[in-house]
Amino acid sequence: MKLADNKATLSFSNGSPSIEMPIYHGSVGPDVVDIRKLYAQTGMFTYDPGFLSTAACQSAITYIDGDKGELLYRGYPIEQLATNCDYMETCHLLLYGELPNVAQKTDFVFRVTNHTMVNEQMQFFLRGFRRDAHPMAIMTGLVGALSAFYHDSTDITNPQHRDISAIRLIAKLPTLVSMAYKYTQGQPYMYPKNSLSYAGNFLHMMFATPCEEYKVNPVLERALDRIFILHADHEQNASTSTVRLCGSSGTNPFAAIAAGVACLWGPAHGGANEAALNMLGDIQKNGGIEKIGEFIKQVKDKNSGVKLMGFGHRVYKNYDPRAKLMQETCKEVLLEMGLQNDPLFKLAMALEKIALEDDYFVSRKLYPNVDFYSGIVQRAIGIPVPLFTAIFALARTVGWIAQLNEMIGDPEYKIGRPRQLFTGSVSRDVKPLAQR
Repeated sequence: MKLADNKATLSFSNGSPSIEMPIYHGSVGPDVVDIRKLYAQTGMFTYDPGFLSTAACQSAITYIDGDKGELLYRGYPIEQLATNCDYMETCHLLLYGELPNVAQKTDFVFRVTNHTMVNEQMQFFLRGFRRDAHPMAIMTGLVGALSAFYHDSTDITNPQHRDISAIRLIAKLPTLVSMAYKYTQGQPYMYPKNSLSYAGNFLHMMFATPCEEYKVNPVLERALDRIFILHADHEQNASTSTVRLCGSSGTNPFAAIAAGVACLWGPAHGGANEAALNMLGDIQKNGGIEKIGEFIKQVKDKNSGVKLMGFGHRVYKNYDPRAKLMQETCKEVLLEMGLQNDPLFKLAMALEKIALEDDYFVSRKLYPNVDFYSGIVQRAIGIPVPLFTAIFALARTVGWIAQLNEMIGDPEYKIGRPRQLFTGSVSRDVKPLAQR
């Protein structure tokens, strides 16, 4: 960051002396006012619930312009990466700052491919869960448990340890997610195949059985790879901030990523695509396309408590750039699977059409977001709805690791310590029990 020529001046109406605070420029985006010395100089904190106006760190990884509908990974537009690169190239970019050349990609893919197996004891760990457990409950436990098996790379201050744990996490997450799925289905676990691509191997571990050879569908493979790319990172969102805050204590990378998985589970975050599909299912149960009008009326009624899931975004005030790409993939997958006339998919398309034409939604810029389309794509592939968020976690792991590594390498990094505006009781004395 670069120090600006101008400064911010904070003045007080009670006669207290004004203070000057430095202003810093980023490469793009809003400038920031440096308030680090505010408490020392004034005895006051700032108040910013949700940290919506607070830059908690400096980062060179991902940039979002919500007004323009722009998403950049290390400066590269998401549209170009999703069209011209695969997920492994995107991982390399996020982790190391640059897209790989041929030799670098070969080496990176080799390292990831050769770390896809997990300790055999992990399958015994799974037996402790109920068969009907939510996959995210299982994943929270499994990812945290990795630190018990790979304690040779848990020193967060060691760059080599951070690199090997990054490779291990990226490589093993598909294996763990597929194991969680197979466990809930009562099917045998499928070992990874080194001959397959990252996305192809995941499809194999998910849907293959020992009974017959599984052939990866290239259309589904490409669709899943795009889902991974589009969800790889998204600036300082709730789960990424959680990983950074957790990692700031010096804990190991596996524990920090497990914290990110737990945060992602929420329906307002990673669980949004699951919530969108569940919403479509509820509409279908209540009458399908013919009842969309009634559903829309309920959404518009603030007192109904009914929400339109999969539309709008907290950051994007324009069309979500990932949604456009996911919409293309959605059409390709539906065509490939012969699902153009599936009732739920027809319902989704009808709902999309209404939302894009209705002034109520257009004026509020409630466009379909990436969660709406990715949920439809995953269902078409055959992925059960409860597993959607686990796949999101799989894709986002590389972003979490890149953010964690960046934080550890920042000379200004320190343990997170948010402040508060205390509104509870002032100091008081404890009365004897008989006098209370």
